[in-house]
Amino acid sequence: MKVLVIGGGASGLTAALTASEDPHSDVHLAERQARVARKLLATGNGRCNLTNRDMDLSHYHGTAPQFCLPALEAFGVEQTLAWFRSMGLLTVTEPGGRVYPASDSANSVADVLRLTLAGRQNVTLHAGCEITELRRTKGGFSVRLGDESCLFDRVIVCAGGAAGGKLGGTDLGYRLLTALGHSRTKLQPSLVQLRTEPTWVRSLKGVRCEVRAVLKTDGGRTERAGELQFTDYGVSGPVIFELSRAAAQGGLLLLDLLPDVPAGELTQLLQARQGGPPPLALIQARWRTGSAACAAGRRIICPSPLPCRSCWPGWRRCCAAAVSRSKRRAARSRRTGCRRSAGPSRPLLCPCSARWALTPRR
Repeated sequence: MKVLVIGGGASGLTAALTASEDPHSDVHLAERQARVARKLLATGNGRCNLTNRDMDLSHYHGTAPQFCLPALEAFGVEQTLAWFRSMGLLTVTEPGGRVYPASDSANSVADVLRLTLAGRQNVTLHAGCEITELRRTKGGFSVRLGDESCLFDRVIVCAGGAAGGKLGGTDLGYRLLTALGHSRTKLQPSLVQLRTEPTWVRSLKGVRCEVRAVLKTDGGRTERAGELQFTDYGVSGPVIFELSRAAAQGGLLLLDLLPDVPAGELTQLLQARQGGPPPLALIQARWRTGSAACAAGRRIICPSPLPCRSCWPGWRRCCAAAVSRSKRRAARSRRTGCRRSAGPSRPLLCPCSARWALTPRR
């Protein structure tokens, strides 16, 4: 039997490997780009989220979410992990049920798929070859494979979606299947970052935290909990990916940055800050920002709007250094004739004045 697999992504590689298990099959894998698995290498921020331990129909959305039920029943989570393990890939399960390769790198997943495929004698890879025509014929399919027309007994379309255009995503699969009489539902963005008013989030770029996020739209209210990451244009992270499908037409995003602190306790904490320094244990927080400052210690919220000896004994030295730096910058500007570009000024404050201080990590 002559089989053609269209698309060299995760599903295409899996389909080709599965079809080649029959020694009597002559499998051909056609990939439009110069190499296979390009999108796979970008999944999970380069880590490749293989699957999730909680694969339930309730997590699927759209006009016909039950469409995926036969696939989930035929090839569940345990079968998926066992299949990868048979190729030599070890995996780990993280909180939330997300499964990643033990190497924490998507390259490991792509490598085991490519190497296993290369070891199959009955598989032929056609890289850099775009399918431009797919027609049904008597007893099979006629396919325009590059500059020649070929006949196949079976065709498996794994062309992927139009998302990720920079990684090679196109609507080729939709067009090929539409020509065969298939239909599709309306396309809308999903599993994407959200853009917000960037002025205030830009200063938080790179900060990650566990939040409770609520998205309010004309269609209703959607709530999720999980990890969020601030970017220079908005917000990202797993919790935002889950909400993004409901944000295609915009909406209002509410973030609870202290989901584990009851509202009453948080109110008392804020009221205590107005009357004096709160207990240190309540306000210590470790932020995973990757900055040098956080590598050296913890950031502590200082209750005083002015420099205070209690939060940082070196505040006098800090203020003197800040003033000295400001004078040096002004003198340098006068010597070079340079002026700062128009825009909001950024006052130079010591950590205490900015309500931040550093204490050594314990």
